[in-house]
Amino acid sequence: MTEAHAELAPYAATVERSRGRLHAEPPPALRTEFQRDRDRIIHATAFRRLVYKTQVFVNYEGDLYRTRLTHSLEVAQIARTAARALRLNEDLVEAISLAHDLGHTPFGHAGQDALNECMRDLGGFEHNLQSLRVVDQLEDRYAAFRGLNLTFETREGILKHCSVKNARELGDVGRRFLDRTQPGLEAQLANIADEIAYNNHDVDDGLRSGLITLEQLATLPFLDEPLRRIKKAHAKLKPQLQGSELVREMIGRLVADLVAASAAAIAAAAPRSIDDVRALPHGLIESSAPLREERLQLKQFLRDALYMHPRVQQMTAQARDTVRLLFESLTADYDRMPDEHAASARQRAAAGDEAGAARVVADYIAGMTDRFALQTRDSLRADR
Repeated sequence: MTEAHAELAPYAATVERSRGRLHAEPPPALRTEFQRDRDRIIHATAFRRLVYKTQVFVNYEGDLYRTRLTHSLEVAQIARTAARALRLNEDLVEAISLAHDLGHTPFGHAGQDALNECMRDLGGFEHNLQSLRVVDQLEDRYAAFRGLNLTFETREGILKHCSVKNARELGDVGRRFLDRTQPGLEAQLANIADEIAYNNHDVDDGLRSGLITLEQLATLPFLDEPLRRIKKAHAKLKPQLQGSELVREMIGRLVADLVAASAAAIAAAAPRSIDDVRALPHGLIESSAPLREERLQLKQFLRDALYMHPRVQQMTAQARDTVRLLFESLTADYDRMPDEHAASARQRAAAGDEAGAARVVADYIAGMTDRFALQTRDSLRADR
């Protein structure tokens, strides 16, 4: 099945111009190749686990806070809206958005930082690279290959950033980091949609938790006026709903600006194909300069007022301690992992591949949900 090209821009990704899959497969009968990618991601074990992985608040803090799963869905919604307006490939941008956090550890960035520290001398750990590792190697659902065997274009979008060392080991999908070229516009769009989504839903969750207030948000110049207007128009609304109105307005404004600024940049660059897009020295999907500055200010505000809040820092400290204990315990005794992981780690260790054995442990820990990580920690403590 092929896309309806009349609605796609000439520089959008299409199935016909796809660089294909690592393993050749017969084409799908009722879906496009990018729709097949999306569906494989949705059915992946790693995708289901995202429902119990932290965004900011650990899962047990409350049922209404965002998780990695709901975050990924919100990224996909924002990206698809902008893709339609820019005549880009919605199916591809949705697949990238849904897959971008598959490699995230339990406990959000705190878990990633702790696992990276544990792996510092053994290759390090980065969730973005781990997401590609999940779809290329770790998912085990198909008889003919390991991983999900996604198209190059989806894999390109998942790999948002990468060190030169790692890029050299990744083949074609890492080439652009060596050549300093760009990914397709769908990949660029999913990246910006990710930031728009997490900045704004972290505001929403911060207000819901009571850790930040509307009064604090009003100290940001670009939020003072809309807050005044919302409070005047909806004076009887409780603060939580006034905050929801603010977040809704912020997202709408950011997406409209992103579309307008990106459309202008595309028109100025005049790419005729996705290859033209990739050959450019810079990306084309970005907000206007004033709204880029607003995004940075909001990001700094959230860091100072929410992420560094004592309650969040307490969760962060617990997360770091948990991941360190898991790594130390499991590398000391591989048999504390399931048989498949234990056997792989033992085999690599016996061959003198310490980094490879540690990578098996890191893969196992990264795949854990918050609650399973806590249960495993408690079990390991009880065995001491």
